[in-house]
Amino acid sequence: MRTAEEMYEYCVENGYGSGFNRNNSIKHFKVIEAALQPNEDVLSVFIGLHNYQSMTKHDNNFAYALTNKRIIMGQKKVIGENCQIIAIENVSDITFSSGLVFGIITIDSFREKFNVAIDKVTAKNIYDVVHNVFYTIKNNNQPSVAATQSSAADQLIEMKKLLDLGIITEDEFQIKKKQILGI
Repeated sequence: MRTAEEMYEYCVENGYGSGFNRNNSIKHFKVIEAALQPNEDVLSVFIGLHNYQSMTKHDNNFAYALTNKRIIMGQKKVIGENCQIIAIENVSDITFSSGLVFGIITIDSFREKFNVAIDKVTAKNIYDVVHNVFYTIKNNNQPSVAATQSSAADQLIEMKKLLDLGIITEDEFQIKKKQILGI
């Protein structure tokens, strides 16, 4: 996924939010598209109410992208735009809670917390995917003794999990498989 349209379609197809309407949501994703670096891969995207505190106190819909390097949050306004970026290494945790109507995904960084509200079923589904992707990235970006000793089979298992979650495509999986196996 590199374009705003692809990110929006991914959200709709996977039930990860659709925003107020298609046009507004694509505009939000265009903010993210413009912020992407050439070597950055979008792994998961969703739409939700940003900085949620209550039904009447939030910053309206934002688009969110979890990449292999950052979490990018974007909102196109009538005049101007908002774009917030957190480097993966600065994210300390991603958590989930639910209430009567909304589920809340909390992105906790060293500087601040962002609460994202979505209906509770959708929020739980998004959380499951984002949480798994986040911890896979965190573990791969911070090599430990055990990680450096992991076998090609372990790496392939992790890549297969990403494929099964729909985070990477079959083609991306095959390319990574060849890299891991040195083919």
